[in-house]
Amino acid sequence: MLRRVAEIVITVAFVAYVGYAVSKRWAEVRTVIGDLSAAAIVLSLLGALVAVWFSFLSWRVLLADFGSQVPLAGAMRIFFVGQLGKYLPGKVWPVLTQMRLGKAYQVPGRSSAAAVLITMFISLGTGLLLTAVVLPVLGGQAWDDYWWTLLTVPVAVVVLLPPVLNRLLALAMRLARRDPMPKPLSARAIGLAVFWSVASWVCFGAHLWALLLDLGAGGSDLIVKSVAAYAGAWSIGFLLAIAPAGLGPRETALVVLLAGSVTEPVALVAALVSRLLITVADLFWPAVALLGNRRQRRPIVTAPDIDTVPDPAQPAAPAAPAAP
Repeated sequence: MLRRVAEIVITVAFVAYVGYAVSKRWAEVRTVIGDLSAAAIVLSLLGALVAVWFSFLSWRVLLADFGSQVPLAGAMRIFFVGQLGKYLPGKVWPVLTQMRLGKAYQVPGRSSAAAVLITMFISLGTGLLLTAVVLPVLGGQAWDDYWWTLLTVPVAVVVLLPPVLNRLLALAMRLARRDPMPKPLSARAIGLAVFWSVASWVCFGAHLWALLLDLGAGGSDLIVKSVAAYAGAWSIGFLLAIAPAGLGPRETALVVLLAGSVTEPVALVAALVSRLLITVADLFWPAVALLGNRRQRRPIVTAPDIDTVPDPAQPAAPAAPAAP
């Protein structure tokens, strides 16, 4: 109970801070918002949709390597509907929801939990790695405020090594008094999951870049900074493990990470519009998954065979005589 109250208080504090920053520069922010074009918003939303899809592919690779081959429609339902749990305080809801949804497809609960947790960890590790590479060139307060993110990179790299990761999974199963994992993760599956995770960050960066470019930001390295800034802001929001979906901390970190590249009003508008578009993407894919699942379950009505339908113009065949 005390932890839940703390989560709510800190989330409100971060949101209030972002609201105060916007209100303080509202005249400039309103002008910047008016500069956004519909084309930039559409392109940014497209980048967000593709990025979320790549995150799904990263998770699906891991689930399949655990031995659970789920059809595409079912996998989409498990992942995308389950991910809506991240909008609740705490990090456990996506895990619990995916475990529940996976039962309908005979996915062991331990496989569902391990797949989603490892996907989160890979996203965090690759996000921090991308941030670490570019953090020194982001300028502004980025290095002063978030240099500590570099300390987590070696840990993430070591943990993602297949022998280390599989031993940690085995230890976790023993401590939880659960059955062992159906099979250990292969190096190929971990490599593919990392690949799709990096591709997801590139698309999230492109989503942010489309907004910044339309708001007047420039420079040949803007796309690189956009990828690093978004990955870093997401990772920082995740590490704080307080607000649902990183609400508040992510926007605050994004404004700081972009401070050396764009003006504060531009960074504020980009952070707020980005949050809105990411939420739309997070709602779009579950809707597609549920619609596809509903169509798949709809009964198929077949037309009768034309050769078996009697022709009303033809006389009926005489009935067979009854047996004496």
